[in-house]
Amino acid sequence: MTSRTVLATAVAVALTAGSTVALAGTASAGASGSTATTASLVRGLYQSAYSERNDALWVTVAVGRPPVTTSSLLKVDPDTLAIEKTITPPVTDAATGALEAVYGVAVDDEHNTVWVTNTRNNSVAVYSQRTGAHLATLPNVAHAREIVVDDERDTVWASAFGDGTLVAYDSKTFEEKRRITVEGAGPAGLDVNEDTGTVYASDLNGDRIIEVSAKSDTPRFVPAGDGPISVALSANGRTAYTADQTAGTVSVVDLRSGAVTKTVATGAGALSVAADDRTGKVLVANRAAANVTVVDPRTGTVVETIATGANPNHVELEGRTAYVVDKSGAGAGGADRITRIRVAR
Repeated sequence: MTSRTVLATAVAVALTAGSTVALAGTASAGASGSTATTASLVRGLYQSAYSERNDALWVTVAVGRPPVTTSSLLKVDPDTLAIEKTITPPVTDAATGALEAVYGVAVDDEHNTVWVTNTRNNSVAVYSQRTGAHLATLPNVAHAREIVVDDERDTVWASAFGDGTLVAYDSKTFEEKRRITVEGAGPAGLDVNEDTGTVYASDLNGDRIIEVSAKSDTPRFVPAGDGPISVALSANGRTAYTADQTAGTVSVVDLRSGAVTKTVATGAGALSVAADDRTGKVLVANRAAANVTVVDPRTGTVVETIATGANPNHVELEGRTAYVVDKSGAGAGGADRITRIRVAR
């Protein structure tokens, strides 16, 4: 997303108050000089989002199918990768102990909040970054998947994969502002151009990008690759990148012409994509390939491949630092892991 401090998959066991992190160490990640540090967190990580205001990484955790009784929102130190706070979502069913499990995540640093998607509960929720308090649950977001913040317009967008809908909320009042439904669509990943207010959703069902401007509820459709599940924008907002899960590629999409200009093979199960506003490089987490590829979209080439734990689920990029959560179960006690990558220039 342009002009951003936020962005956005994983699931995990609730932590006890004394939980610790075991660092696996730092090693060279590739010939071009990137380095990676890995730490065990808990089983079932989903997504992460960085808060510049609090210098914190927020990580969502949820385990199993409904009733989901183990879920948490973690506050992680981005330097040490240690868990600083564990927030347990509200109970939704006292009989089963089911929680309002959290999956997608984005931060609103202006209002000091964290927004999450409660996929299994068809809702989104808001938490205080300062206290961890649960502030609101907003219903009627069918299979809510991802969420993104437009700081310039005090707006938060969520994708409802279940019914082809994009929902916008007021980030101050939490009131719903807009609701755009595309019949048959499966909106998954999200990004927003904060210069224009245009939101972009990768349509997993339609092999395209859904573009909704700030001034019209009539969407524009732009072709993408095979199985686009995540989307990110270039710094100038003129290019979109989609992680194409089915094809194992990243598509470089010219948003002005509405055409795919390059298709780059990144690895099996491309699942999450992030774009570096400074260098223009694009990072793709490839779930089945167990790695992150660094792509130069100008040349259409992979410039580096960085090994991660098995089943990397989401990549969050802040400056030259990427955070990748996986579902490897390779950490202490069968925990999933987080890898911090210092990307080479």
